[in-house]
Amino acid sequence: MEKKGPYYLTTAIAYTSGRPHIGNTYEIILSDAIARYKRAEGYDVYFQTGTDEHGIKIEQKAKEAGISPQEFVDQVAGQIKSNWDLMNVSYDYFVRTTNKDHEKIVQKVFKKLYEQGDIYKGEYEGWYCTPCESFWTESQLVDGCCPDCGRKVEKAKEEAYFFNMQKYAPRLIKYIEEHPDFIQPESRRNEMLNNFLRPGLQDLCVSRTSFTWGIPVDFDPKHVIYVWIDALFNYITTLGYDPYLKEQPEKFKKFWPGTHIIGKDILRFHTIYWPIFLMALDLPLPKKVFGHPWLLIGDDKMSKSKGNVIYAEDLVDAFGVDAVRYYCLHEMPFAQDGTITWPLIIERINSDLANILGNLVSRSIAMSNKYFDGQITNPGVSEPVDQELIDLAESTLAKVTEKMDDFHVGDALDEIFTLLRRTNKYIDQTEPWVLAKDPEKKDRLATVLYNLLESIRFSGVLLSSFLPETSEKILDALQTQQRDFDSLAKFGQLETNHAVIKKMQPLFARIDEKKFFAQKAKPKKAEEPKIDVDDFAKVELKVGTIVSCEKHPKADRLLVEQIDLGDETRQIVSGIAKYYQPEDLVGKQVVVVTNLKPVKLRGVESNGMILCAADKKHLSIVSVNQPMPNGTKIS
Repeated sequence: MEKKGPYYLTTAIAYTSGRPHIGNTYEIILSDAIARYKRAEGYDVYFQTGTDEHGIKIEQKAKEAGISPQEFVDQVAGQIKSNWDLMNVSYDYFVRTTNKDHEKIVQKVFKKLYEQGDIYKGEYEGWYCTPCESFWTESQLVDGCCPDCGRKVEKAKEEAYFFNMQKYAPRLIKYIEEHPDFIQPESRRNEMLNNFLRPGLQDLCVSRTSFTWGIPVDFDPKHVIYVWIDALFNYITTLGYDPYLKEQPEKFKKFWPGTHIIGKDILRFHTIYWPIFLMALDLPLPKKVFGHPWLLIGDDKMSKSKGNVIYAEDLVDAFGVDAVRYYCLHEMPFAQDGTITWPLIIERINSDLANILGNLVSRSIAMSNKYFDGQITNPGVSEPVDQELIDLAESTLAKVTEKMDDFHVGDALDEIFTLLRRTNKYIDQTEPWVLAKDPEKKDRLATVLYNLLESIRFSGVLLSSFLPETSEKILDALQTQQRDFDSLAKFGQLETNHAVIKKMQPLFARIDEKKFFAQKAKPKKAEEPKIDVDDFAKVELKVGTIVSCEKHPKADRLLVEQIDLGDETRQIVSGIAKYYQPEDLVGKQVVVVTNLKPVKLRGVESNGMILCAADKKHLSIVSVNQPMPNGTKIS
């Protein structure tokens, strides 16, 4: 494959406020398909994703959980990364904004912008939306709520630094007008121009003093840098950018500017604030910003508060990774929101994946084994019906590439499935089972089967960016080495005089919807991991008496107990403040796990654990049914 130069692609970095749902996951699947396709075309791709980990919302969530903000984001970032890995995402780098190198460069950027007069100190008074980390004027509110998320806003007043947006707004308007492909889809471009830029930009608040979980302004430490400067600059801090370097590092020069794939809800930050920051630093603007639509549940946006969230892990558990990838990529229109429901996924799996794709591959492999013991030959006994299939196969790569260049990923998949449908039709036209009855038609039958398998190979290669596991299974079944785009230039590259796989496992099984939902409605009994007596013996349990107890100084849900274990007094921190007052526990005998490694919970050391029984509403401390000497072992 001809080398085509560097290609830098990024997703928005996921906010670490909680577990990502399938609407969040759609973006990474979409971006992965684009990155994989660009690699297949011969580009030197650098694909970056990651997590956005600062802000007041994180600080509040961590406090509610009774842990430090760093502990909180470590947990959620791990969950997000695990989710991306589950979806078979081929990212090159996973950035976290709590990375120290990133934080240092963000501080330098802030200082540079301040030194050159683009940032100034003032006082902010306005309406603040905590979930969106956004300030709004009275006129921007919709029914008194945040215009982005619809939630309530709070009046905020504090000393802050501001960025002079008006200084660069005319230049940005001119740039967008002269570069129509910069913001995609076009409707988003018009929205940014008409709703935000042309009416006039207000200067942007770029620091906060009302919380501490953020990157400090190094020359004014009571301020933390506003999350959007922090988050947006991840796209170049990871490439080694430093505003004080005369010569930027090779990685930055090689890959910047890049292309951003983001949700339409954060388009304003990426197409107005981010380009203006870059202009202020005299840096090139991104090549393209694509604001993708949302996956909706019916007519509603997915929301945990509405209870309508679907998680990728649950879908994968039910249908497999590639089925979920296919639905997300195929069912999302380019510019309008898409819909996802369990019945719609089943319908798409049955119609497209099980019938059109899976059945075609299974039938063709089975016929090859039945009629020729799996051996692939191509006697070249052609008929006019062959040429239509060959022409379509040879033209499909160009059609798919044209759609992918414009990020019409669903349409690109349609082009592949057009070839698959035509291949199925070819079976009906040529009727291999009829040819097999006539010994004189053996060479014609071999040619027909070769054309079938070669068309399947074309589709298998093209599917590699969208359904990587399925693509590999198809090409492995053909036992072919012809797996790159170069092999699609001309029909007939499938190797002959070797055999296909003997038995093909179904790529996708048809799903009986009634049975599926009947089974889904049954409560699942979790399988408890089994341990033996030796494993249990490793846990040291002792009876102890709580001699004192007080609230944790930094966490409302935690209590700090001093427990007499006979030969020593242990300090243990427990998350039970919701159920017990400190004075209720003094004098109570408890069961303690005494051989746990010490840990610090919000800065207070805990040296063990007390046992509790809990359900969704209640919690009860485990004790003994009659007084026992402190330190008594439980076995």
